[in-house]
Amino acid sequence: MEPGTLIFIGVIALITFYVISLYNNLVRLKHNVSQAWSNIDVLLKQRHDELPKLVDTCREYMQYEQETLTRVIEARSQVATAREKQDINGLGQAETQLRIGLGSLFALAEDYPELKASDSFQHLQSRITGLESSIADRREFYNESVNIYNVRIEQFPDLIIARQLNFSSRALLVFKDAELTDVNIGQLFKSH
Repeated sequence: MEPGTLIFIGVIALITFYVISLYNNLVRLKHNVSQAWSNIDVLLKQRHDELPKLVDTCREYMQYEQETLTRVIEARSQVATAREKQDINGLGQAETQLRIGLGSLFALAEDYPELKASDSFQHLQSRITGLESSIADRREFYNESVNIYNVRIEQFPDLIIARQLNFSSRALLVFKDAELTDVNIGQLFKSH
């Protein structure tokens, strides 16, 4: 074989290896985003299962607060719908409404000393607080994964492969400005 042919074959092999490497990195990043979403999804499901128990416990003591309890259940339903559809923007909006509803619920609970003293209520309060903290941590990891992925599919030369193989950008999970901080349930009880 002629040296020119060997050089040509070598260059083609290097380009092929480089393209395969770029593609594999994009696939890895895409799956990191999916895994980060799955972590949030598990926590949202767990909280989804705890909220009816909390509402039932509160309902026993809070006969005159049905509107607040209904708001929490409706927001829970909106979160579940957005989660199932993997509608990140809708989830952010529904999460904001749920957090506002939970904040109102826990603030109203201050007016019901028997409720606050209930073991069931205290357990659920602790469980939901822990889940809220975990969701915040996982949301941060998800958004970081999405950001890395989105940057890579917009950078040259990854951009060429991403466009050819339909790698599309992903949305960040963002809560409204009023709800950027996590619900601190313990603090709600101290402030009233």
